[in-house]
Amino acid sequence: MNYWSVSQEEFTQGFEVPADGKAGSLYAKDRFPMAMEIIENTERSVASKALVHPHRTRDSEAKSFGQGTRTMRVLVVEDNASDSELMLHALKAGGFESDAEVVQAPAEFADRIRTHKYDIVLADYRLPGWDGMETVTMLRQENLDVPVVLVSGALGELKAVECIKQGAADYVLKDNLARLPQSVRRAIAEKELREENRRTQEELARSNRDLEQFAYVASHDLQEPLRMVATYTQLLAERYQGKLDENADKYIHYAIDGALRMQTLVKDLLAFSRVGRKQEPAHDTDCNLVLRSVLANLKSTIQESGARVTYETLPVLVAAESELVQLFQNLIANAIKFRSAKPPEIRITACRKKEEWWFAIEDNGIGIAPQHVEDVFVIFKRLHTREEYPGSGIGLAICKKIVEHNHGHIWVESQPGQGSRFQFSWPFPSE
Repeated sequence: MNYWSVSQEEFTQGFEVPADGKAGSLYAKDRFPMAMEIIENTERSVASKALVHPHRTRDSEAKSFGQGTRTMRVLVVEDNASDSELMLHALKAGGFESDAEVVQAPAEFADRIRTHKYDIVLADYRLPGWDGMETVTMLRQENLDVPVVLVSGALGELKAVECIKQGAADYVLKDNLARLPQSVRRAIAEKELREENRRTQEELARSNRDLEQFAYVASHDLQEPLRMVATYTQLLAERYQGKLDENADKYIHYAIDGALRMQTLVKDLLAFSRVGRKQEPAHDTDCNLVLRSVLANLKSTIQESGARVTYETLPVLVAAESELVQLFQNLIANAIKFRSAKPPEIRITACRKKEEWWFAIEDNGIGIAPQHVEDVFVIFKRLHTREEYPGSGIGLAICKKIVEHNHGHIWVESQPGQGSRFQFSWPFPSE
């Protein structure tokens, strides 16, 4: 296998989050060309597919139908032939070139939408044995995003608003068909915006997967060369310590320290990239048992610090047990690390709020300034020097990723010198 290498300073700076919190400078182009290519491709894609383009209006989205570049496919649901012709005439007068089909019964409508593609559906609200809103339901059942404009002889305002809330794009009265082209144009433009939004979201999701894959591969492949660097520098120190001049001993110490710090960074980055990648299925997990495992893992740290951890009866969550262990362990270890002069007091509670559980981990530590309550969850973001508090600044970022991967939210309330209260929500499983 071919390995690529960077210095410790380059590696840490390459993953350093800037003070403004923007992720655009997360990777330096000269250090990580693969990551930069992913980011640049994503930025170009997102910019080209933005929901609001500086030179485009909603109406311009649907103008191509009326400029001869494309014929609009229309499905008319109407039992009166004269009304159907009037609708199509109104569209033509509004500048639309259309290819229309007319159906009357639900079975006909279902057959057409399954076998043909349409740009718009014009449906009479009152039909023999059914109504126009049923077309919206049938389209949803077929997972089709085709706008439906209701056309009716009389439709009260309350009923019209209710129909739009239920999914109709618009409604037009039959005695005011001059407004039909405007309604159709707007409905098609909104559909195209929805499609652009879906494509953009898919592109962003793909880009995020690529970045996570890059982080995983990079951190995994860096472990072996870093292990060799650390091992041989330590051997160098053991063999030549005191045999060279004072500067040589100092430089060897710097090399060992840098290699060990890089190993820690790579290990933490690998742990971060693995969140959500594991195949452990979510199942009923008793948080009380999870917490006992965590306290056993942290037994020596708790004894050395004199910490006291208390908790109430906790609920059973649908979750991967390993993720819950990592979440609670990071939060409790964080509370012990950032303790004040007093012995750490940590209290864990949970309460049910509507469709989710809210957990709280309170401590009597040094606290966090209000302006930094978001920064603590940023990967590799540190509020203190390594001399004050060791670590890479990734523990809370992992907590955030675990919670959000399970569709929850995590936040902290704190004041300097008054301890911190970390909270996270965990939703109930959907039926």
